[in-house]
Amino acid sequence: MSYAMVVSAPGGVENFRRVTRDIPQPGPGEVTLRQMAIGLNYIDVYFRSGLYPWPVSDDLIPGSEGAGVVEVVGEGVDLAPGTRVAYTLPNGAYASHRVIAADQLVPIPDDISDETAAAVMLKGLTVHYLIQHSFPAREGDTVLFHAAAGGVGLLAGQWLNALGVRVIGTAGGPQKCLLAKAHGYDHVIDYRTQDFVEETLRLTEGKGVQAVYDSVGAVTLVKSLDVLERFGTLVSFGQSSGPALEFRVNDLARGSLNLTRPTLFHHTARPGWLHSASADLFAMLRSGAVKVEIGQRFALEDVAKAHVALEARKTTGSTVLCP
Repeated sequence: MSYAMVVSAPGGVENFRRVTRDIPQPGPGEVTLRQMAIGLNYIDVYFRSGLYPWPVSDDLIPGSEGAGVVEVVGEGVDLAPGTRVAYTLPNGAYASHRVIAADQLVPIPDDISDETAAAVMLKGLTVHYLIQHSFPAREGDTVLFHAAAGGVGLLAGQWLNALGVRVIGTAGGPQKCLLAKAHGYDHVIDYRTQDFVEETLRLTEGKGVQAVYDSVGAVTLVKSLDVLERFGTLVSFGQSSGPALEFRVNDLARGSLNLTRPTLFHHTARPGWLHSASADLFAMLRSGAVKVEIGQRFALEDVAKAHVALEARKTTGSTVLCP
């Protein structure tokens, strides 16, 4: 038998319930995966709450990244049972076992643990497209990254630092600021006690930054425009504080600014991108240039508690759910 944590309707964490089921069996081109670790992400909250449209008409199994062991393979699959693999896909991860298309799986190198792989697939590949495609940061650039002590933020600080980029971060409270500072950030602004616009302009001698990477949304997005230099780029890739309803397209005219709103799964749909970007990510991990900070672990059955902690901003780094 296997089990999954499902939500029956959009709303709060009280909608989570445990459902026992037979171990699902693969069809052609698919495998059955026994999951060893599952990553927690804010996109899970967006789907659970109904902020993002539900892709199903009844019970939803959230979760968008994980790692496990191939147990059963379907017709036409080259992967052997026992192979350790990782993935990132919208929804379906909060389960002890799942069926998944083999072409969406990436073999995990022997020297990378299941927990690390589960914690890094969505977040690490998000950093990859943000800094390689959305705004390709280069040596000598100065950028601002919000939520610097979160799972994506800690990876981004290290990766950008390795590229020779000057990175300014924002985080809430002294502990999170110190954590971000230890993960590649040149300066970290405590948004609870400091105005990030004033501090960023002070740190850049009034010039501003070439790009802002913003996953926070409502409370930061419009103000982020104030720290961009002329022709700068605002990369909006999330809305943990809610959608920025006050933003107007004409706001970009203040400095001929650029705005992009990318999503990971548009990138993974590009032929060859998933395996190429994963190879880059694993190379950064194996070189030691990027390390994964797993700040907390929850049993999969305690996923409601994990969501509460995430939404209350009481988590640091990555969170892993253990089936």
